[in-house]
Amino acid sequence: MAAYILRRMLLMVPTLLGIMLLNFVIVQAAPGGPIDQIIARYQGLDSNSSTRLDGGGGDPSSGTQASRGSRGVDPRFIAQLEEQFGFDEPPYQRFLGMIGDYATFDFGDSFFRGRPVVDLILERLPVSISLGLWSTLLVYLISIPMGIRKALHHGSRFDVWTSGLVIVGYAIPGFLFAILLIVLFAGGSYFDLFPLRGLTSANFDELSPLAKVGDYLWHITLPVIATAIGSFATLTMLTKNSFLDEIHKQYVLTARAKGASDRGVLYGHVFRNAMLLIIAGLPAALVGIFFTGSLLIEVIFSLNGLGLLGFEAVMQRDYPVIFGTLYLYTLIGLILKLISDLTYVWVDPRIDFDTREA
Repeated sequence: MAAYILRRMLLMVPTLLGIMLLNFVIVQAAPGGPIDQIIARYQGLDSNSSTRLDGGGGDPSSGTQASRGSRGVDPRFIAQLEEQFGFDEPPYQRFLGMIGDYATFDFGDSFFRGRPVVDLILERLPVSISLGLWSTLLVYLISIPMGIRKALHHGSRFDVWTSGLVIVGYAIPGFLFAILLIVLFAGGSYFDLFPLRGLTSANFDELSPLAKVGDYLWHITLPVIATAIGSFATLTMLTKNSFLDEIHKQYVLTARAKGASDRGVLYGHVFRNAMLLIIAGLPAALVGIFFTGSLLIEVIFSLNGLGLLGFEAVMQRDYPVIFGTLYLYTLIGLILKLISDLTYVWVDPRIDFDTREA
């Protein structure tokens, strides 16, 4: 197992480099880069106007001095900006320097916020962690027991009605469900039971420890429900189908023939095998809920999380923030995938990755 872990960790390096290189090329080719953003602000234009006037990419590798000079911008000012942002170097040198810094988790400073990227990530991280952990916990605590019961009562009225409910929840976009929750429960048109903005109240620091917990849960309830609503169907049906597949296997019939109770068969034999597929989907679920599934939820509920930070960085072409968050997301995803494989072995010791790869 140690050899397998070492191989997987070594494979993370080229995978991470490949993802970073691909996104570096794509971002550099996108129009309206940081220099164009600053020139647009300098001239009182928006970024879209700067892109149309420039007619090219957002940095020296794609834009031209002539196009910027035609807008009446002093070439010396442009040269100073290029030197400030490091665009006076060839793209390959910038990429190699970026990877060297990222190896030590030095993400540099934001172009437009004037703060280290690490500080921005650490400032926004608690919001994304809150949404991700609570949403994942809620989904797994509800979906797995529901999926098991649906498998045990396959074709019953309970199975039919719950299937309809989770499919309807899956069909409703998370942001639309968030708006519905606001209208119903956050003072929109009916009840004013939950707050609309932030994770804590303005007087949070003055509250007692117990009151702080209650205030935090009060604020996080609606965002968590809106984030988790689309995930119930996938996990519930995956759990049901996995257990149905195991229940009809020969070893279950043998265990029952030997006098084992239904509960003993379910949790002593079926559960361990059926949970393998569910564990396999955990890393993807965590990454999706943590980093990609909460952007619109963060915007609607005014939560300053990593999703909103990444979106704002893309719109502003804030390259250090874009690549810093991308590097972090990719690294966490690769680590979670490795943890998933190790969990396979913990759940079912019969699995041996070393023997399989040999």
